[in-house]
Amino acid sequence: MKLQQTRLCIYPKDVQRITGKSERYGRMLLNKIKEHFEKQEHQFVTVEEFCLYTGFKKADVILFLAA
Repeated sequence: MKLQQTRLCIYPKDVQRITGKSERYGRMLLNKIKEHFEKQEHQFVTVEEFCLYTGFKKADVILFLAA
């Protein structure tokens, strides 16, 4: 089965759906990921970076994004 990735970046609402936590937690986590990967404020967090930071499997995250 080949997975189709719908987009490259993760938003706070995605983090909320994946973790079951609040959207505010999603914003905080994405900011921590940006700091970890030394990204600038205007840059997005990719699915790959989110998975590396959180330890989630990329295939599982992509399934959540596709749903």
